[in-house]
Amino acid sequence: MKELTKAEEQVMQVLWGIGQGFANEIMAAFPEPKPAYNTVLTVIKILENKGFVKHETFCRANRYCPAISKEEYSQNFLGSVVERYFNNSYLDLVSAFAKKENFSLEELETLKKMIDDAIEGEKK
Repeated sequence: MKELTKAEEQVMQVLWGIGQGFANEIMAAFPEPKPAYNTVLTVIKILENKGFVKHETFCRANRYCPAISKEEYSQNFLGSVVERYFNNSYLDLVSAFAKKENFSLEELETLKKMIDDAIEGEKK
């Protein structure tokens, strides 16, 4: 799966948020300052060519929707980042965040619970 450019990701975030929409609905969902209408249509066409977006035609208007879920893209993108920057080790990724970020006690407890749950799931 290809990585999204910043402009492509912005369009996908809007589409993931609204689920589906015609060009004017997609434009309306953008935060201010909104990009140019033609720019958004161009990016949508690129996303279609990459397989991220699909459309249905109604008369002469296209209704666009994501071809992949946000979760699917996130998992693939994260895997790519881990592979390139953390020697393909999720442990190295978490360790890097733990060293750099100021986690609150509540966040650390939540993270510990998630790890404990994952360990229990692996044991079964």
